[in-house]
Amino acid sequence: MVAYRNELEIADELPVLAVRDVVIFTDMILPLFIGRDVSMEAVEAALAGSRHLFITAQKNQREDNPAPDDLYQVGSVAQILRQARLNDGRLKILVQGLAKARIAKVIALTPYLRVGLEIIEEPPSPIETVELEALKRNIREKSQKIMTLREVISEEAISLLEGLDDPGRLADLVISNLQVKVADAQKVLETFDPLARLTMVNGILTQEVNVAMMQAKLDSETRDELERSQKEYFLREQLRAIKKELGDDLGREDETLEYRTRIKNAHLPKKVAPEVDRQLSRLEMMHPDSAEAAIIRSYLDWILDLPWTVTTRDKLDLLEAKRVLDSDHYNLSKVKDRILEYLAVMKLNRRQKGPIICFVGPPGVGKTSLGQSIARAMGRKFVRFSLGGLKDEAEIRGHRRTYVGALPGRIIQGLKTAGANNPVFMLDEVDKIGSDFRGDPASALLEVLDPEQNANFSDHYLNLPFDLSNVMFITTANFLDTIPQALEDRMEVIYLSGYTNEEKVAIAKKHLLPRLIRDHGLSPDHLSLPDSTINQIISGYTQEAGLRGLDRKLAAICRKVARQIAEGRGRVYRVTKPQLLKFLGPPEILPEPERQEGQTGVATGLAWTESGGEIMYIEVKTMPGKGNLSLTGQLGEVMRESAQTVLAYIRARAVDFGLPKDFFDNIDIHVHVPAGAVPKEVPSAGTALMIAFVSALLNRPAPKNLAMTGEITLRGQVMAIGGLKEKALAALRADIKRVVIPRQNNKDLEDLPPIVKKKVEFIQVDNIHELLAVVFPDNHFQPSLSLIKPKRIPRRPRPRARRRPQATL
Repeated sequence: MVAYRNELEIADELPVLAVRDVVIFTDMILPLFIGRDVSMEAVEAALAGSRHLFITAQKNQREDNPAPDDLYQVGSVAQILRQARLNDGRLKILVQGLAKARIAKVIALTPYLRVGLEIIEEPPSPIETVELEALKRNIREKSQKIMTLREVISEEAISLLEGLDDPGRLADLVISNLQVKVADAQKVLETFDPLARLTMVNGILTQEVNVAMMQAKLDSETRDELERSQKEYFLREQLRAIKKELGDDLGREDETLEYRTRIKNAHLPKKVAPEVDRQLSRLEMMHPDSAEAAIIRSYLDWILDLPWTVTTRDKLDLLEAKRVLDSDHYNLSKVKDRILEYLAVMKLNRRQKGPIICFVGPPGVGKTSLGQSIARAMGRKFVRFSLGGLKDEAEIRGHRRTYVGALPGRIIQGLKTAGANNPVFMLDEVDKIGSDFRGDPASALLEVLDPEQNANFSDHYLNLPFDLSNVMFITTANFLDTIPQALEDRMEVIYLSGYTNEEKVAIAKKHLLPRLIRDHGLSPDHLSLPDSTINQIISGYTQEAGLRGLDRKLAAICRKVARQIAEGRGRVYRVTKPQLLKFLGPPEILPEPERQEGQTGVATGLAWTESGGEIMYIEVKTMPGKGNLSLTGQLGEVMRESAQTVLAYIRARAVDFGLPKDFFDNIDIHVHVPAGAVPKEVPSAGTALMIAFVSALLNRPAPKNLAMTGEITLRGQVMAIGGLKEKALAALRADIKRVVIPRQNNKDLEDLPPIVKKKVEFIQVDNIHELLAVVFPDNHFQPSLSLIKPKRIPRRPRPRARRRPQATL
């Protein structure tokens, strides 16, 4: 079939040319540049036939190979007037819109898109009315105003506007010459009624007039600013020439020459060098005493002082690194193995990114000093930055240069101090970061501590990317509870639990005492401490997981010896256990009364704190009453719930314990944990509470050298716990020989030091029945059916059991 429009023959099947950023209207003539293979095939097919094309716009301009659904269904049939082949292989054509058409069906997709068309006939022009004439005049006036504001007015354009009287053609002419969005132009194209189309174009013109007026205003302001700048530049050049004649401009040239030399020697990255050159050019144009010139100088100094390409060479001798680590720290095999593994990978792959390690442990176990040893073993610079109490995000990312006194963040400052882009960077106290209205520093650290992002870390002050992927970040924390989950996920956590007494003695002799003797001006001949004396200091004057208390006590002895030597009252001192009273006073750690003998209603529990493991005594007393349970000692919500769970379990199985079913109706139970001024929240106190309750109700004392840890359920199961190593060390410090733990924690025994497993017996239990059998071996409690594994046995008559006397409450 062939459609006719104004005596033009238009085939109902035509090649399709998809265009990105233009909409073709009827009678519109414009050039098009063809570069896509499919489009060139469509043009070649049109040239071989009637020279007609169906041209429509893409919905998504970024799509290189649009499908039929990616094109607008309404477009224009156009005729190719001219064509030319360009040197770059593209094709340039000149087309003229003939008629509007709609895609009726898709005929072929290859080698080009070919569709069946439905020619759209426009409705006849509306009857001339006053409203229509006003609308046409309004459009002409706005079009002339836009051309005047954009300074593109011409007599030919004005006469063309005045000569068009048809509303539809006037609308098409105006919209085709406006720089509007493709979607807006397509809406006009798809509006077939001439009056409606003219009204829509009038609305678009109103918006374009406002935009043109604002552009003209901005151009005027910019022109005035340029004229003023050019005037200032001319006057400044005259002033510079006068100063040069007077010999006053030599310092300015020397400053510029110095910056040029520093830029050349800095070997700046490609992304940084253009910005530095631009800032230096601005500085040359400014008055040297202006405030902005001082800001630019400070900015350039920071950029040129940073180690963009300065890298220290890593020591990849694994044996030497192991020797350094062993000489600086005792034990800590996991940490040393991790560092040696990293060095081994670096030796095989130099592009390995720096790891992000988090040391978690109580104070005084050597987390910070371990970072210094790692830097020394690797031959890298060491930088330390404490995050404790940090609340301002700008401390990490830096301040914007618009602020007075702006500086880069502490990360960039640390790299400048180190003078290398691959130091060992220690971020202390990452668990003590705060946040307020100035931002969240922990969120800012997410980019710093992410190996996939920190290669392009952007400080707010520099506003330039700096590569942090070569930095080895080490963070320290006392516990992980306050660290955001997203931040913890970016770090490799290594736990440093604490030291046994034997390890502390070895560390004191190898590290602490030689350093303190040297720091106090003594020599090894002046002071000596036997192992028994150091052991007595540890057990009698310190009770901690780390070494800070021991360090202070040894320092006190050194000070007293230094004074006596300075006063001439002696030359050689050998401090023995009986002499500690003279140097340190009476022991500060006294044995608890419960350790001397077992007491009814008292059980020994083990707790984990940020300072390491601790011994916790739970006291339970019964008295005549009305069934009340009192909990004192600032117990947390979890411990209160554990106490209620224990009581509910005992009441539900009172017969198993030899108690009357209504035993709780006539008594009150008081639970107290000493040191009432200290809040306590121990999730693993269930087993200790159970033993304390049973001991008080049955009037049976628990063994004095037995401690326990574990949470219980209402079904009588003993659940797994955390922090077993810290709790085991606490038991060893308290001279407890037996510890009851959940059987599910059997895997954690592998991480305990050999001395702990040698001196402490770990008894594993699955349920409360097994726990009671360990604590009260001579009491034959009747186990509940829920605690016995099913086992098929033949029925046999059972002798009548003798009634057990009830326990006195």
